[in-house]
Amino acid sequence: MSEQKPTIVLVHGAFAESASWTGVVEGLADRDLDVVAVANPLRSLPGDAAYVRDVVASIDGPVVLVGHSYGGMVITEAAAGNDKVAALVYVCAFAPEHGETAFELSTKFPGSTLGAALAAYPVSTGGNEFAIRPEAFHHQFAADVSAEVAAMMSATQRPVTQDALTTGLPSQLPAWKSIPSWFVFSDADLNIPVALHRFLADRAGAKGVREVPGASHAISVSAPDAVTESILEAVYAVSA
Repeated sequence: MSEQKPTIVLVHGAFAESASWTGVVEGLADRDLDVVAVANPLRSLPGDAAYVRDVVASIDGPVVLVGHSYGGMVITEAAAGNDKVAALVYVCAFAPEHGETAFELSTKFPGSTLGAALAAYPVSTGGNEFAIRPEAFHHQFAADVSAEVAAMMSATQRPVTQDALTTGLPSQLPAWKSIPSWFVFSDADLNIPVALHRFLADRAGAKGVREVPGASHAISVSAPDAVTESILEAVYAVSA
């Protein structure tokens, strides 16, 4: 427990960007909490996690790390052995064991239709990167937001490398085994099946689980209040 309020660090996943947290940032700011929405590079799991560790190191005091989707991979690695991280919040996110990849986890249970919605193209640094095709984005990623909002999200989405999605968690001891965790997810997520969300929350021994009926994968955009409430539960639990 800490007498100092933690800073909340928000880490977006693939096919999103830091503004996807806007509604959550507003909800947390209304509670007089400090928030940083990180621009996740989406280039490689070790590199992305190293960048988030740098951000955490720059903050005075404890941190609650929040990850959406692939961002859950990143916060799990970034928090490993990091005494500044007081809690983890997984938002429609992967919570991997050592060696597990985002791709592997997404196919552990049936239900994801993401593969058919992707466009792949080579990048000069090697390999391919993926983006969701514009005509598929609304249904696949954010079915419960307006067409106008989905079009903006599609246009500003950040592609992710194949390497990032197929690299196993490097840490021998996943951070959720030693740091308390909270999970918030939807039962209509077309990217990550709800069966996987439930499995991961149970495996992690989550302190709190919130399932939002009918919400899309873009739950931080469509249901920011539910996401904010889960984060606040974590904040209150680790604060005096």
